[in-house]
Order: sequence, then structure tokens, then C-alpha cells
Amino acid sequence: MKKVIVISTSLRAGSNSEMLAEKFAEGARASGNEVEKISLRGKEIKFCIGCLSCQRTGACVFRDDVPAIMEKVLHADVVCWATPIYYYEMSGQMKTLIDRMNAMYPKDYRFRDIYLLTTAAEADVETPQRAEMGLTGWIDCFGKASLKGHLFCGGVTDAGDIKGNDILTQACEMGKSV
Repeated sequence: MKKVIVISTSLRAGSNSEMLAEKFAEGARASGNEVEKISLRGKEIKFCIGCLSCQRTGACVFRDDVPAIMEKVLHADVVCWATPIYYYEMSGQMKTLIDRMNAMYPKDYRFRDIYLLTTAAEADVETPQRAEMGLTGWIDCFGKASLKGHLFCGGVTDAGDIKGNDILTQACEMGKSV
């Protein structure tokens, strides 16, 4: 059994990327894993100010929802990020959370397998490439971790457009494979 954290970064209720996250979590649970889905909707996540205090103390100077999320990520075996693509990049709230998790850099961590789920109105295969590059930049800071899979569903604009799409089955299967 693995401990799996799924981070849904969309702030829109019923979003397409959140539906992918739910299916990934469903698959991971079906395989007997311990799964927790974290939605960033309603979370207070302040911007990193680059003070680097976290590098000296292991903790951020801000007291918001990030330390609790970070602790869960540190102790997970698998981390799955789900994000809508905005202007060919990950959502701003995902990037802000990644920046704030700078305090993790000097710490011991358990995760090895990282997954990325992306959705966008634009359907070109290149659409999620910058988001994947941004996430792999974070992963590269954790030498024992790697990107194990990425699913992209383009052509979905309104919340729920993804319903009935085969990509949901693929997300569930990907979750089962962790």
C-alpha cells in the first residue's frame, strides 16, 4: 500500500482537471492505496517573497495553508498534480504552491513518483508542454523523484465538458497503476 496525495489546483468547482483528479484518486484507492485529495479551492496560499528563511529554518515565515499541504507531500509515496492550463502554463495557484514548498528542499522526503493531469480549452498536443516543464523543474530538485505519467485532455472549456471522455478512464487506470 502506498500513500498517495492528489492535489487539485483548479479553483473552479466541478472543473475538468478536478474530475481527472477524482478519477486518478478513485483508481489509486481501488488498488488498495491510502489516498487523500487536496483541493486548493478555499485555501490561503500566500506568494513566496524570496527571503530564503525556509532554507535556514526549514519553515516558511508565512502561516497559511501551505505548511499542512507540504507535510502531506513530504510523507507521501506518490504525488499527483491536476491543473487546468492557462495561457499554455500551469495554473497560477499551482505555481504559487510549488514556489512556497521551497522549504521542502533541504528536508528528507518520501515521494518518488509524480503524476501530472492537465486540461485545457486548446487541444494541440503542445498545449501542456510548458506546464510539464515547470513541474519537472520542481521534480529535478528532488533527485529520488521522477515524473511517472502525464495525461492531457484538450478541447474542454466549461466545467464538466470532460464528462464521457475516455481520458477519465485513463486517469482511473493510471491511478490503479501507482
